[in-house]
Amino acid sequence: MKDSLRRRLQGLDERLDELERRLAGSEVLDDLDAFRRLSREHAEILPTVTLFREFNGVEDEHRACQELLGDPEMRDLAEAELRRTSEQTARLERELQHSLLPRDPDDDHNLFFEIRAGTGGDESALFAGDLYRMYTRYAERQGWQVELLSHSDGELGGFKEVIFRVVGSGAYARLKFESGTHRVQRVPATESQGRIHTSACTVAVLPEAAEGGEISVAPQDLRIDTFRASGAGGQHVNKTDSAVRITHLPSGLVVECQDGRSQHKNKAQALAVLVARLRDRQRREAHDREAAARRSLVGSGDRSERIRTYNFPQGRVTDHRINLTLYKLEAIMDGDLQELSDALVAEHQADQLAALGED
Repeated sequence: MKDSLRRRLQGLDERLDELERRLAGSEVLDDLDAFRRLSREHAEILPTVTLFREFNGVEDEHRACQELLGDPEMRDLAEAELRRTSEQTARLERELQHSLLPRDPDDDHNLFFEIRAGTGGDESALFAGDLYRMYTRYAERQGWQVELLSHSDGELGGFKEVIFRVVGSGAYARLKFESGTHRVQRVPATESQGRIHTSACTVAVLPEAAEGGEISVAPQDLRIDTFRASGAGGQHVNKTDSAVRITHLPSGLVVECQDGRSQHKNKAQALAVLVARLRDRQRREAHDREAAARRSLVGSGDRSERIRTYNFPQGRVTDHRINLTLYKLEAIMDGDLQELSDALVAEHQADQLAALGED
């Protein structure tokens, strides 16, 4: 184990001892906020320190076995134990490295998905509909809930734009790498000569802000308009002005929500999307200011960045950020994103580990 990693772990070990002394003392009981803060910190570092102490114990066993190698009667047993302890220390060191990786505070949040048709006209709108189905099917496989918030239909089907919310534990952690430009290569249904066309859609994945988060919106900065939701007709079309459009005057951001039957619910959902967009803009501005910093191997998440190509004639999907090609396009379009998601998460963790090793 590198000295820098060991020093960091020893510091956490000492900090855990300090936290346990303070939590056991009488003075912290008089300060409930301090008790909660210390308890949270204790819970966060306890798993890592427990692993480190187990690692130290196995290292002690390893050294004891090395001392037995000089005894002819104990050599065979000592060599077997050395193999076991070597494997254990290697495994525990990997687990310790992963436990120290910086954690994205948004990973456990719900999220908003925004899919917009780009180049390609009607074919792009159809592809946006395909992406919407792909993500909703994936969410169903994970046991997550999907709430459609707003959509603008394409002339031949699909969507010019669709916004939906995904609710579920770890949803953002698995889907945050989907932001960017998705390109499709296929023969459109309207193509009479069988030529392959290339179209694109942009995807934005925005973590839902926690209540009482760092973004606050002043009521005087908002213009709220109501209108009648559009629909194809029938008994379920709204007869009242339940759809809501919110304009954030300082930034010019506009959010519409029309799929709920209640104006109050549409307003709340539109405001939540607006806060997520403002938070995303704030984070991107911070990212731009830190452009010289090390760039993640899975991409910046910039929505102008081409991240993936779906080639229907060849039945393949290629993620350009990690140079991964899978010949299972049909399954992926049906929501089988697990292999892609696992690869993106693994690459991100590998990049974090490389950065950790440079510290």
